[in-house]
Amino acid sequence: MAGRQAPSSFRIILGSSSIARKHILAEMGYEFEVMTADINEKSIRRELPEELVMVLAEAKANAIISRLNFKDYKEKDAETTLLITSDIVAVHEGTIREKPTSEEEARQFLRSYSKGHVSTVGAVLVTNLKTGTKHGGIDKAEVYFHDIPDEIIQNLIDERIVFGVAGGLLLEHPLILPFVDTLIGASDGVMGLPKVLTEKLIQEALLVEDPC
Repeated sequence: MAGRQAPSSFRIILGSSSIARKHILAEMGYEFEVMTADINEKSIRRELPEELVMVLAEAKANAIISRLNFKDYKEKDAETTLLITSDIVAVHEGTIREKPTSEEEARQFLRSYSKGHVSTVGAVLVTNLKTGTKHGGIDKAEVYFHDIPDEIIQNLIDERIVFGVAGGLLLEHPLILPFVDTLIGASDGVMGLPKVLTEKLIQEALLVEDPC
């Protein structure tokens, strides 16, 4: 009778150059190599944030796979390799926000969070390169803020880090952290790689049919 078993060893490719995602995956105890997708994210549009982040995670996976010698990963004696891709957007008053593209937009984003709240919607996709199976999921969180002073907003903009994150949302930055009122969800999800969901998808992707 066929069953399911996980391989005793496997490799991980993280399809992201994000410092936060690399830090989170390392915190989870995994060793990994990094590859970037280099896709034009603006050319991919969906109305619903859940659909947008998942289709972007899939596009990133496909772009990386297209650069690999895929047949080598599917060989019978090849070590199992998992490719992890993800995407995240901020949602404010029903509008999807990606990375700010100007100082004016970054300032507008951050000011709108002051005494208010913003949601994040993220997708994680784990692709088993040996079996070709894909396992994906969605993570959501909400962040409520106290009043954020204009000088803090300007300092964040001057540091330029806000331009690399969805909605300019830097949850654990030492400048912004004191102004976080309430977090509903997990901080690692807001940072782009939810640990619980990612671990669940890794374990699902490792399960293979046992022919015995």
